[in-house]
Amino acid sequence: MTESKASSSPSSRNLSAQEFVESAGVILLDKSLDHVCILHHLEGDVWVLPKGRRNCGETRKAAALREAKEETGYSCRLLPVRMSTRAPPANEDDTSTPDEARLLNDLTEPFSLTLRELGRDRLKLVWWFIAVVDEAESPAAGEAMFQPCFLPCHEAVQKLTFPSDRETLQKAIEIIAQQ
Repeated sequence: MTESKASSSPSSRNLSAQEFVESAGVILLDKSLDHVCILHHLEGDVWVLPKGRRNCGETRKAAALREAKEETGYSCRLLPVRMSTRAPPANEDDTSTPDEARLLNDLTEPFSLTLRELGRDRLKLVWWFIAVVDEAESPAAGEAMFQPCFLPCHEAVQKLTFPSDRETLQKAIEIIAQQ
């Protein structure tokens, strides 16, 4: 490979399984879609979004729903939304479809991905989904270290402690506003 080709190729790095962890989380909305559940982590006195590690053999979607239930006590379901994505539609048979963003309806795919550096050669990936409380089930007790709180969406953005959580919630609010 010539030097000019090498310098123009995209940057990439490989991590083995012990160097990364996959997590999944949700933006958990009430049925009105106007209020979002955020968690007060009592020990650290920080406000965060519900998320946690994906178990071996578990899908990202299942991990997101399980973690929301464990941390908040609320059962939820993924909310189908209209959003822009580079993923081809489920029924896409044309292999020549360009790799570009397109607006698709009724998606329950991740709307965002957070990459968090955990130190030298360690990375946490957090796949984010949009969900709504399943009102058919009564809330249970969530994890004792968290106190769930439903706030108006824009208030919740301001209350969250970490910039990446605020950015993630803001993106979800923008998607919901376009429904």
